Amino acid sequence: MRWRRAEMWERIGAMVFKEVRQMARDPSTIAMMFFFPIIQLAIFGYAINSDPRHLPLVVEANDNSAFSRSIVSALRTTGYFDVTEVAGFYGRANQAIARGEAQFALTIPTDFARRLVRGDRPQVLLTVDATDPASTGPAVAAVNEAVARALARDLIGPLAGRQQGPPPVDVVLHRSYNPEGITSHNTVPGLLAIILSMTMVALTSMSVTRETEQGTMENLLATPLRPVEVMVGKIVPYFLLGFVQVCVVLAFAIVVFKVPFVGSLGLLLAATLLFTLVSLALGFTISTLVESQVQSMMASMLYLMPSILLSGFAFPYRGMPVWAQWLAELLPPTHYIRLVRGIMLKGWEWHQALVESGWLVVMLLVLGTVAVRRYRDTVA
Repeated sequence: MRWRRAEMWERIGAMVFKEVRQMARDPSTIAMMFFFPIIQLAIFGYAINSDPRHLPLVVEANDNSAFSRSIVSALRTTGYFDVTEVAGFYGRANQAIARGEAQFALTIPTDFARRLVRGDRPQVLLTVDATDPASTGPAVAAVNEAVARALARDLIGPLAGRQQGPPPVDVVLHRSYNPEGITSHNTVPGLLAIILSMTMVALTSMSVTRETEQGTMENLLATPLRPVEVMVGKIVPYFLLGFVQVCVVLAFAIVVFKVPFVGSLGLLLAATLLFTLVSLALGFTISTLVESQVQSMMASMLYLMPSILLSGFAFPYRGMPVWAQWLAELLPPTHYIRLVRGIMLKGWEWHQALVESGWLVVMLLVLGTVAVRRYRDTVA
C-alpha cells in the first residue's frame, strides 16, 4: 500500500516537474504574471482617490474688490482647488466649463462689494461641471467654507454686524450638464470606450495570434492575398461588430437611461470611427508582439485595466496624481471618453473636439505604422 502511494507521489512530482519546465520555456508569460499585480498595486494604492484635490477652478471676478480678492485667496488655501485663472470679463466662467478647462467656476457679480456692505446678502454663482459628479461633492462644501472664512477676516469693525444671523453671502450652486447628478449620464457614455476597447483590442489581438499559433496564418499567406490584404480582412469584421455595439449602446443610453444627447450625431460617429481605428491598430500591434493566445489575453488585460481605472470612466481623472494623469493621456479611451461626454452632454461642435481628436489621430498614425511594420517583419 505504501509503495503505491509512493508511486503516486512520484508520478505527481514528475508532472509538476514537467509543468515547471514548460513554464520556464515561456519567460515572457511569467514576467507578465508578476507585472500584472504590480500594476494593480500601483493604480489602486497611489492613483485612485475618491476625494480629489487640486481641481481646476476659474474665478470670474466682475467685482474687483478687496472682498473678491480675499475669497480667491481663501479658495487657493483649501487644497481642493487650483485657481487657474481670475478673469474680469463676462461669460468666461461658462466658457471654461463648456470647454472642459475647469471643473469649477465661481462668478462674482459686479455689485458684490456694494451689496455686501449694505447687508443685502449678495449671491455668488458656483458652476460645477457635473458630467463627472463623483469629483464634486467634498469640493462644493469647501467653497462655502472658504467664502465664510474669507469674509470673517474682512467683515470687522463697522461691518462686524454683517456676520450675525445667516451667512453674509449666498453661494448658489449650479450643476451644468447633469443638474440632478445622475450617475448613468456619466457612466453610460463612457461605456462606449470600454466596450469598444474590449472588442477591438482584445478580440483582434487574440484572433490574429490564434491564426499564427495554429499555423493557419502561413496557409493564408500562401494564397494570392498580400499581407496588408490579410490584415485588412481580419480587421473589417471586428470593425462592423464595433459599429453594431455603438448603435446598441446609444439606443440604450437614450431610450432606457434617458441620457441627454445635445450634440451632433455625425460628429460622434466620426469620433467613434477614429477611436475604433486606433483600437484596431493597437490590437494588431499586440498580436505581433506576443507568441500565444495566453500572452495576447494578458497583454490585453494590461491595457484594459488602466483604461478602465485611469481614463476617467470609473474614477475622477482630476483626483489622480500627476504621474497617473500623464499615463492616462497615453490611453486612447481617455480622449474618446472626453469626446463622447462633450458631444452628448455639452453639445460640443467640431472645433471644440479638435484637441482630443488630434491626440487620437496621432495615436492612429503611430500605432498604424508600428502594426504594419511589425506585421510585415513577422510574416517575412
